Amino acid sequence: QVQLEESGGGMVQSGGSLRLSCAASGRTFNNYGLGWFRQAPGKERDFIGGISGSTDNTYVRASVKGRFTISRDNAKNTVYLQMNSLKPEDTAVYYCAAVRDRYGNIYRDPGSYTYWGQGTQVTVSS
Repeated sequence: QVQLEESGGGMVQSGGSLRLSCAASGRTFNNYGLGWFRQAPGKERDFIGGISGSTDNTYVRASVKGRFTISRDNAKNTVYLQMNSLKPEDTAVYYCAAVRDRYGNIYRDPGSYTYWGQGTQVTVSS
């Protein structure tokens, strides 16, 4: 069992930055791939990017590449989503998710993930 808890959300003006944290507990963290998703009101949950467990490969979707970066600190069992140059359209609830993986994969489908955090709200004002 893995428990995930996001933090770091809040309200920020357009152009600002936030760093979201996803703290994991319960199992060996580096055996899990982590993904970040977001869901705006009335929309589906969208994949933002992820980081693999065993190789620390990262991927972010094209629409946020250059503004968002993902990293992890295995010693702290924490994965981060650094968000810069935020835009009003980035407003959403942000979730982290984990799946056990030893192959270095990054999964884009939310259905691939076993564990989810409760989400943290990010609001970007214009």
